[in-house]
Amino acid sequence: MKSDINYTQLKTDFDLIRKQVKTDLGSTDANYIRRIIRIQRLAEIGGRVVLMLCFFNLWFLLPGMLMLAFAKILDNMEIGHNVMHGQYDWMNDPNINSRNFEWDIASDAGSWKRIHNHEHHTYTNIIGKDRDFGYGLLRMSDDLAWRPKNRWQFITYLNLSLLFEWGVAYHELAAERVFKGKKKSNRTSSLSDSELKRMFFSKAGRQIFKDYLFFPLLAGPMFFYILAANMGANLLRNLWTSTIIFCGHFTEGVETFSEEECEGESKGQWYYRQMLGSSNLTGPRWFHILTGHLSCQIEHHLFPDIPAHRYYDLAPKVAAIANKHGIPYNTGSFFKQYGAVLNRIWTYSWPDKKNNKDKSNQPI
Repeated sequence: MKSDINYTQLKTDFDLIRKQVKTDLGSTDANYIRRIIRIQRLAEIGGRVVLMLCFFNLWFLLPGMLMLAFAKILDNMEIGHNVMHGQYDWMNDPNINSRNFEWDIASDAGSWKRIHNHEHHTYTNIIGKDRDFGYGLLRMSDDLAWRPKNRWQFITYLNLSLLFEWGVAYHELAAERVFKGKKKSNRTSSLSDSELKRMFFSKAGRQIFKDYLFFPLLAGPMFFYILAANMGANLLRNLWTSTIIFCGHFTEGVETFSEEECEGESKGQWYYRQMLGSSNLTGPRWFHILTGHLSCQIEHHLFPDIPAHRYYDLAPKVAAIANKHGIPYNTGSFFKQYGAVLNRIWTYSWPDKKNNKDKSNQPI
């Protein structure tokens, strides 16, 4: 890491922002998340009802599918992801808390919290420790050795985007080599393979039953139309969530780190790594809500347990601190950042011509 950064002052600056927000939490934040939950529930119920109107006219399938996709996006992004980060645990609400919340997606909440909340947010972009960097499928930096399969990683990325909820659901099992592959000597999971498989199949089974059996069966003779609409809603949700997440983690300016340079890092150095390992998106307020405020990915990585709707107002303060310390603040429009993501995927699909040293022993 850079030696000319005053990491002690950087820690002080960001700790002050965190303290100010934490002190200010109250009814405004509680009312906000409850209002978003009401909107999500109305959208889901409304979407299901409109879909059933296809008995009268098949054109009802389109608005019903879009309403359902909107509800699933809100559930996963602005509600589920943020609630499971503990952003609203201070409310002591029996349902809106990180311990009990379960979201409308194939991934088990417990698995997400183990891999994402703890591992990814603790070891952000540390090669060999952050298994979210490339998801074990994509080569996203020259820290990893090029392999022939990387030629096709653009297609792999497109498939992952379409089936993103299943990639997220299977991520922990793949990382722990539950079904295939040699077990890693440094495995840290406290759960057995049988426990991981039980939780995976239990949650996945409930999702399949709800979206692809229960609601289509309620439609009787319109079974296949409702089935197709539910599949369409899930595909739209998958494409949106994967695109937003990739824009926050894999733009061209995002940096990686080695285990050695992060050994014994201070809190100020941790803040520094979070800033260099994330990127933001600009846009109107409705856009930020649909992203779960992961459009403010830098702020999210700095303050993962602060209610995400606060990030929009924190962003100028964070940018000012970055400028003060000479730290890049990676932000841009959706199309600029998504273009950078696609370029990065394509660039690392091919061998690194500038660096031919052997990296065959690097983790994948």
